[in-house]
Amino acid sequence: MSAATPSLRIATRKSQLALWQAEHVATLLRNAHPGLLVELVPMSTKGDRIQDRSLAAIGGKGLFIKELEVALEEHRADIAVHSMKDVPGDLPPGLEIAAVLPRADPRDALLSGKAARLAELPEGARVGTSSLRRQAQLLSIRPDLQIEALRGNVDTRLRRLDEGELDAIILACAGLIRLGWESRITGRLEASECLPAVAQGIIGIECRSDDHETVSRLRILNHAPTRTAMDAERAFAARLGGSCQSPIAAHATLHDQRITLQGLVAEPDGSKLLRDSIAGAVSDAHDLGVRLAERVLNAGAGPLLERLRTG
Repeated sequence: MSAATPSLRIATRKSQLALWQAEHVATLLRNAHPGLLVELVPMSTKGDRIQDRSLAAIGGKGLFIKELEVALEEHRADIAVHSMKDVPGDLPPGLEIAAVLPRADPRDALLSGKAARLAELPEGARVGTSSLRRQAQLLSIRPDLQIEALRGNVDTRLRRLDEGELDAIILACAGLIRLGWESRITGRLEASECLPAVAQGIIGIECRSDDHETVSRLRILNHAPTRTAMDAERAFAARLGGSCQSPIAAHATLHDQRITLQGLVAEPDGSKLLRDSIAGAVSDAHDLGVRLAERVLNAGAGPLLERLRTG
């Protein structure tokens, strides 16, 4: 490769969805910057390698991105592509999310051969999900459900459903759509049933803050409305200081320069849901997230989160 030829190396997980997202970003970059050479640097992360335990038990979703960030810090890659719902609130010093792509469907999807809606699942149905957030909200509506841990790639999860081991599984709509599995979605859970994860459906691109050329190249891909919604949601979660054991949800919508943010903190067993919403100018997105978190904390989320952190 000629030293004069501009190039970018993308650190990515090896999962089917992660590779799709990285290839999508690579295509966008090549189209935006003709002549730019873009190559993928696939990596196996701790979150991918440990499949026999829940994410909460092994340290949370941040395990999916640590190795990618180390590759950035060690200059083995120039950018990393993430599902933003996997990215912890605090980024390592010297790294930043330089761009986010337009948000895909942020809702959760119900996949089942027995029901098109949550209410239609049979009594005591076995439902697979890897998310405490989903578990808490499902049990708050249907305490009779039997929640079972669901890890592995999409093919593995679908197989457990197809072989009858589970009556239903819950996955993110965005990932299914991106992988061409939209036809498998039996029903979409509205925010009133299951508030999405913070930044669900958003692809983010991370790089070194001092790599000004790369930051500049990425800016053209940034989708401002998605960034505003994400900033509000991430500010909400950051102020709560929740851990991977904390069922936290948030979803922001924009309309006519106004933003409405819904937020939730829950007991994992669904016995208690603290939910609130706030609205204001899009320019105040971050502050609205913080203010909503303060309200939820004042309503009793503080002791709940502390117990989950130390329990």
